[in-house]
Amino acid sequence: MADVEHTIGLLLGTEDDWPRAYEALLRRVGAITEPSGRTHRVRSVRVTIEPFNLRDKPRHDLVIDRLAYWYYHPREWLKKIALMDDVYLLNSPFTFQSMEKHAAYCAMLRLGLKVPETVLVPFKNPLDNSRWAYTSARYNQPFDLEALAGTIGYPMYMKPYDGGAWVGVSKIRNPDELHAAYDASGERLMHLQAAVEDYDVFARSLTIGPETMVMKFRPELPMHERYAVEHDFLSPAVGDEVVTISRLVNAFFRWEFNSCESLVKGTDVHPIDYANACPDVAVTSLHYYFPWAMAALLRWTVFCVVTDRKPRLDMDTSAYFAVADDPDLSYDEKLARYRKLADGYFETDRYQEFCEKHLAHVDELVHDWVSSPAFRSLLTETVRAMYPPHEHERFLGHFGGLIDAWLRDSA
Repeated sequence: MADVEHTIGLLLGTEDDWPRAYEALLRRVGAITEPSGRTHRVRSVRVTIEPFNLRDKPRHDLVIDRLAYWYYHPREWLKKIALMDDVYLLNSPFTFQSMEKHAAYCAMLRLGLKVPETVLVPFKNPLDNSRWAYTSARYNQPFDLEALAGTIGYPMYMKPYDGGAWVGVSKIRNPDELHAAYDASGERLMHLQAAVEDYDVFARSLTIGPETMVMKFRPELPMHERYAVEHDFLSPAVGDEVVTISRLVNAFFRWEFNSCESLVKGTDVHPIDYANACPDVAVTSLHYYFPWAMAALLRWTVFCVVTDRKPRLDMDTSAYFAVADDPDLSYDEKLARYRKLADGYFETDRYQEFCEKHLAHVDELVHDWVSSPAFRSLLTETVRAMYPPHEHERFLGHFGGLIDAWLRDSA
């Protein structure tokens, strides 16, 4: 049978570290041969931005999108190739655009997850719209901000309903801080969300396809120190719940490359931020965990194109809501049903079988490349581009040491 070549597009902005790593690793995967004798080869290209006819046929089988959340021309191209050409996308531009953090909270509250108490408050400043004065005068109801905060309780957080990268997030401890944060919000639509005080662990999980890495996160530290290299910091039951929630979110919203933040207090898991469908995978952020992320991304994308996995633009919410609304199911029983739905969406068993048969060499391949001069060159160039000259030696030692630790642990 004829050989098949698959093309994976990388839609990028300013990132260069993980794309270079992914490209280098993909070149090393080699051909994948079916029992029938058909051979599959997978290559990657960086997507360029240019005018496109809606009837143009793309050359890509799959696109990893890292740009469209803020650059709308390529976002509309992604919608076109999804709707007209069945190109597989990481991630769905439809749900990523419409299901911002507010909608994500609503959905997971409906499913019974332990999202902290959350209230959406109106804009502080008038909108720049000629209809605002009439509409607000007629329909906007006055409200007592302090009384509203009292229903949640101090401390709390004020944060944008659609925010990201911790921009505009304020911890509110008293009425003075409440008014100051609300006054500063201007025309940003804000949530008030109860704080989970005295939590035990801040867990940040990165999920790619049906693979999840749960990491201990320290948001108060600089970015290069936020991910602690620590294993078994959650009990098996709590760790499994964090994984289930992470995969549930991704299957529900059709996000297959996403991160989820949860606060763990005792045995309770409180998801607080999980609409991150362009997650941080920089080597200077993930460091020790960067090789895992590249291996998982490599496996999932190769699996999708070689097996001709079909994109699913529709959201099968009724299946999830049927579980959520069943009064006879406990919280743990619902989680088990959600995990089964997520595994079904990701074809977890089929994926694992494919990886065992065709991609068993990926972990060794990644280890060999990360220990090579090519990776050290990438790390050096990344550090020099990111930090001022007087900090180069410090950060090369810092990240190099963490990568060396991963090489030892994964040997």
